[in-house]
Order: sequence, then structure tokens, then C-alpha cells
Amino acid sequence: MKIKKLYAVYFSATGTTEKIVRRIADGAGAVLGLAAETVDFTLPAARKEHYSFEEGDLVIFGVPVYAGRVPNLLLPFVQSGFSGGGALAVPVVLYGNRNYDDGLIELRNTLEADGFHTVAGAAFIGEHSFSYTLAAHRPDEQDLAVADRFARQLAEKAAALPAAPSEPAYVNGCDPIRPYYTPRDRKGNPVNILKVKPKTSDACVKCGLCVKKCPMGAIDPADPSNVPGICIKCGACVKKCPKGAKYYDDEKYLYHQHELRRASPAGPSRKPSSAERGAEVRVHIGPAHSSGVCSNPACPSFPKIRLTRCITDDAARPFC
Repeated sequence: MKIKKLYAVYFSATGTTEKIVRRIADGAGAVLGLAAETVDFTLPAARKEHYSFEEGDLVIFGVPVYAGRVPNLLLPFVQSGFSGGGALAVPVVLYGNRNYDDGLIELRNTLEADGFHTVAGAAFIGEHSFSYTLAAHRPDEQDLAVADRFARQLAEKAAALPAAPSEPAYVNGCDPIRPYYTPRDRKGNPVNILKVKPKTSDACVKCGLCVKKCPMGAIDPADPSNVPGICIKCGACVKKCPKGAKYYDDEKYLYHQHELRRASPAGPSRKPSSAERGAEVRVHIGPAHSSGVCSNPACPSFPKIRLTRCITDDAARPFC
């Protein structure tokens, strides 16, 4: 199939999703002889536009995973702000080392509903938006090497297709999509942190960077310590403040942060082993009609989902 245009499309509050999506797009472009065009819909102004694609386009489309799914306040725009027009698409998600749950399959389903034909998918680790230590500095060089290999194989697959696939690419997850992950307190009771907002210390010099970087436009330009809008806990203001003046002090939020670190497969302070990395990174590149059945009995679709080949940064495995 002739690929005429290549796009890197992403929402990336702290830069991890952008890093992976652009790496994949650039790698695929090197094989296809194309330079990737960028659609960054992180900031509110970009989400006032509508983006249309067409047959012959290849779109690498990335979002972070929040609470195991596509962020709830972002999902409506992903559903309505894009017209696939028969373009090929690759759903990519970044998650903070807990689990991406149904985030990848939800993004795949949404892109299919938007008029794209999905041909592959991937889930990568990125430093958690809540933390500097959970999956610290990832995606790292090893992750980028996986992205490079995926990009090459993706480009080769797309170019070899006789026509757009009639079935969506296989990716991990349950369909119907499960509810958003709910954090819990020490007694196992649900914890609601939706209304938690960042605080501002005296170190703030009112440079306005947090105002410019907030994906929700939630911070008051006249007074950066005031957050009248909706906060999605993306971490942009905290991680990008040059003075380290933004922080969270909500007890429930901090407990959830602590539990995420404690439950991390690699722990908060050591590098994951090769086997752990293999469990973390999921790259789906195989044909939609590979044999096999869903290995997750909890999935409502079990055992109807057919599996593809899953490539980790260790080796090719028969099934995910």
C-alpha cells in the first residue's frame, strides 16, 4: 500500500508520549522516505480545531493512560476532533508503570470509530505524572530501541499491505471497556482525587510558565497560585516549574502516590530487570488474523479475541 503522508499525533503533558510517538514516526519515516508532520493537541487552543486525514496517510496516534484508560476529559475530543477518512493508524499509549488496563484497546476502538484503520499498537512506560521516581527517566534508551524496531516493522507492514485491513489490529485489553481504575485508602475504601489541585509555594516568581503549559487552561494567568479550572493531575505544572514551586499536599492524593510507588513492578528506586521490561512494554505488529484466543478469562470477550505476535524488548513471543 502506498503511504503518501506520515503524521505524529499526540497529547503529551509532560513530554513522554511525545517522545515515543515522534520516535516511532521518525523511524517509520526513515523506512518510507517520508518526513512526519506533527499534530500536537496538548494545549486547549489545538483542541478547537478539527483534524482530517485520508487514504494513504499513516498516523501514529498517542495519548497517556490515566486510571487505566484514555483520560476522561480528553476522550470526547479524540472521539469528535478527528476524521480518519480511511487512513492507517497506530494507537500508542504511555503509562506510568502500574498498568495500561484498557487504555490501548479504548484508543484503538476510538480511532476505528473515527474512520481510521488500525494496523498495529503499542504500550510504553513513561515516568509517572505523579512521581519523579516511579519509572524515572523513562522512556529511556532501551525503550527507544524498542520503538525503533517497532517503527521499522510497522513501516514494512504498512507498505506491504495490499489494502486497508478489514479488521482492527489486536491489542491487549477488555472489550467492553472496564470502568476507570479507582484508587483506595488503607481500608480498601474508594478514594476520590478528582477535585485535588496543585498548591503553590513562596518559591513562585510568577513567570507564567505553568499557565502556558497547563493542558486544561486551568491556572489563573493573573495569579498562578489560583487554579479555578479543572485539574487532571497531568503533572505538567509540577514538573515544568523552573522553581519547583508547584506541589500537591492532599492526603488522599499522597497516599495514592505512595501506593503506586510501592506496587510498581520495578519498585521506586531500581531499574527493572529484563524480564520485567518484557512484561511492561507491549508492541503489537502481527496480522489481525493470527491464530490463538484471548488469554484473559476476566475479559468479557474471552475466548473470542484472536491474538497477534507480541514483541517485547527481550524477544518475539508467540502470544501476549
